Amino acid sequence: MQRDANPSSQSPRPADHPTIASGRVGVLLLNLGTPDATDFWSMRRYLKQFLSDRRVIEVPRWKWWPILNLIILNLRPGPKGRDYAKIWNTERNEGPLKTITRAQAEKLAAAFANEPRVVVDWAMRYANPSTASRIDALAAQGCERILLVPLYPQYAAATTATAADEAFRALMQHRWQPAVRVAPAWHDDAVYVEALAASIKRQLAALSFEPEKIIATFHGMPQQYLMAGDPYHCQCLKTSRLLRERLGLSTDRWLTTFQSRFGSDPWLQPYTDQTVAALAKSGVKRLALVAPGFSADCLETLEELDVENRHIFMANGGSDFAYLKALNDSPEGMRVIETVVRRELMGWIEHPTA
Repeated sequence: MQRDANPSSQSPRPADHPTIASGRVGVLLLNLGTPDATDFWSMRRYLKQFLSDRRVIEVPRWKWWPILNLIILNLRPGPKGRDYAKIWNTERNEGPLKTITRAQAEKLAAAFANEPRVVVDWAMRYANPSTASRIDALAAQGCERILLVPLYPQYAAATTATAADEAFRALMQHRWQPAVRVAPAWHDDAVYVEALAASIKRQLAALSFEPEKIIATFHGMPQQYLMAGDPYHCQCLKTSRLLRERLGLSTDRWLTTFQSRFGSDPWLQPYTDQTVAALAKSGVKRLALVAPGFSADCLETLEELDVENRHIFMANGGSDFAYLKALNDSPEGMRVIETVVRRELMGWIEHPTA
């Protein structure tokens, strides 16, 4: 059985020889995931898959299994479902992360409209569309090479690595595997920093107030992951420093924090919610939050930052609060994704920088 991008150059095939698509290059955008619905059982399935990932929870299985199955999966689906319901895209009946990631893939595909060999698709690490199903779809379309693009500007084992793990698990089921590349993190890429700066400037100019402080908040992780060698913390700090310098802001006005901690173990600090409360109590009245580590808005930004932290700030004496949206599928955001993809496709397609 032979893949052949130009069958006419070969001798005639036997009548029973299957037709095999070939000669194409796949680009697969990978994001975290979102539940299929906000009801208890949909949330439970999603949380079980997410929190069973050994990259996410590095606790011995004998200790974690009863905590997860007897406590968390009985208590958290209801409240988390209500949180998702606050930000749910009711028109499409899906979470905003799915809506935005789809839009990013569609716009990236349009950017490659003049390169018919390139096939762009998207998938989620948890829930749907599954990574395995989209890799199968790319292979069926003749993608002999696939570029995996985890949509995380800063590398972390619990995000970038587990997305790659899931793709490799899917490829284990393929007898004829494609060649594969994984796009590296772009935490200090000049195009990324410039895109963030332009987006922030535009959104700040549209506010009815000028923030006294701006917080760059990144998703947190247990402190022990940093001590084990994960580069995420350092990459977040570098992104924040480069962005502050590009915006021309002082260290007094620009702060870096970490959000979304879970459990009782210490996580990366300072914590976003505690910082927001402390600023309000200290007399800061006008505050803006931006989340540079999120390529697409999701529960952790739209609900945790724009709802929960807004309430914390106002309840402690603040008067004006703004969450500045992620890059999403904006022109700036798509410029970053396209730049990363074109760079990583070099040698696989002609004129990769055209």
